[in-house]
Amino acid sequence: MYAQIIAPNGSQVITSASTLDKEVKAQIKYSGNIAAATVVGKILAERAKKAGVTKVAFDRSGFKYHGRIKALADAAREQGMEL
Repeated sequence: MYAQIIAPNGSQVITSASTLDKEVKAQIKYSGNIAAATVVGKILAERAKKAGVTKVAFDRSGFKYHGRIKALADAAREQGMEL
């Protein structure tokens, strides 16, 4: 699972998180489940805060808002992100 925060004009990626990151891999056993999505959302929000981003528009790319997508969004919200 990958997640990115992109600048409003779309020209650059401000921060990202993925199940392939060492920081995430250390906390998960399997990368394709809700637990992994929660960790990705948490780390993405932490990195966004460090970059000075607190409010984002959530683009789910056509995926239904449930399961892993919902878990990622909920974890980011719990860390203080406004979606």
